[in-house]
Amino acid sequence: MAWTPTGSVVGTGAQDVGVAVAGLYDWIDRTFPSDDERAFVTSIRDLELLARVGWASTFPAALEQSAVINIEDVPDDLVEALSRAPEPLVACGVCRRLCVSGEFVWKEKHVCAWDFHAQVFGKRGPWREGPYEAHHFETLPSCAYLVPDLLAELGVEIVLTIGASAHAEAQGLANALLAHAGGPHMAVKTEAGLAVLREK
Repeated sequence: MAWTPTGSVVGTGAQDVGVAVAGLYDWIDRTFPSDDERAFVTSIRDLELLARVGWASTFPAALEQSAVINIEDVPDDLVEALSRAPEPLVACGVCRRLCVSGEFVWKEKHVCAWDFHAQVFGKRGPWREGPYEAHHFETLPSCAYLVPDLLAELGVEIVLTIGASAHAEAQGLANALLAHAGGPHMAVKTEAGLAVLREK
């Protein structure tokens, strides 16, 4: 599973883990540390009971809400993730946390939303002043979506968003804004269309 700014996402892949019952509790402590608010595991008492009775089950073909016996014990954001279709996940090329494949790619590396925003919209990002030439629009940074909270942490604000349906007018509108804007700006392609950002 991956944690994204828009919620948790279930991956399309599965990983088998073989753990001897004798080492199960040590493995749980290492894998699901108590100080990690995103980690969850059922109670040790329940696990001991299942181990004692020799309970076994095959992994479901699709991981969804109906496949989880104790769904009421699972955090709400993960229950919601189980209600959506799985997505292919990859490890972030910077921090190694799991992220949705193809949502954020920078310099041919899949990265998480946090690292993409920090690298592309940080001080060293491709900021510019003045209007774009036509060929500049072909090489704009591109991502699945923008996260206003992450932008705010970087001192960046969204000043214009144009839906994908207005593609023909988008470049003209963006340039009209950029021609009269003072300070560094950046145009960005998203799945929703085009956005113009400004450094505060």
